[in-house]
Amino acid sequence: MAGHSKWKNIQRRKNAQDAKKGKIFMRHAKDIYIAAKDGGGDLTTNASLRLAVDKAKADNMPNDNIDRAIKKATGTLDGASFEELTYEGYGPGGVAVIVNVLTDNKNRTAAEVRHAFKKNDGNLGENGSVSFMFDRKGYIVISDEDGSIDEDEITLEALEAGADDIVTQEGAYEIFTAPENFKSVSEHLTESSYSIADGEITLIPQNYSKLSEEDENKMLNLIEMLENEEDVQDIHHNLEVTD
Repeated sequence: MAGHSKWKNIQRRKNAQDAKKGKIFMRHAKDIYIAAKDGGGDLTTNASLRLAVDKAKADNMPNDNIDRAIKKATGTLDGASFEELTYEGYGPGGVAVIVNVLTDNKNRTAAEVRHAFKKNDGNLGENGSVSFMFDRKGYIVISDEDGSIDEDEITLEALEAGADDIVTQEGAYEIFTAPENFKSVSEHLTESSYSIADGEITLIPQNYSKLSEEDENKMLNLIEMLENEEDVQDIHHNLEVTD
């Protein structure tokens, strides 16, 4: 993974995100909406929905909000009609960026995304301009803050369950799967008493880009601006963040 850790990037911004509970709840609601729309509203058969709900509950999102998001997705509750869109482009220094949004006003969202790129020396590109630089994979994080997990044991468990790779990070294990194996690997690890700290089917860069300190700061500011937009669901990039 070229020394890069998706999990460390998540942790790097977690404290700042925790201070924005309203936006966090909205993002959880949209994650739940997408998962339920794609795989149905049954938590027992939809692993992506179950993970989205678990994340929402971990952030103390009210059950009523969770239920409402599921009902909107399954057509059992009247509400706004959301559209899923993807923007591709380049950040400062040529870093590849993919932004997934869920919006009820695509003109507003397009203007906000374009503004964030322009303000930080980036530019939007055509569809397909950078997506070929990423692979779609299942991604699972097992937290090991206390160092109690045996590395050989979890590696064997993950690979036997169908994982493609496992990467040891400080305080965590990152496990990568084919998208179609994500559910079975997640369930196997849970049944084996491992606690999943994060899990999703996502985009993993094939290569990572190092930037100058100035450009890296601009890129981090671009990410922060995009994260502050309520319509933005996911941001994928190939920046190798320095310590």
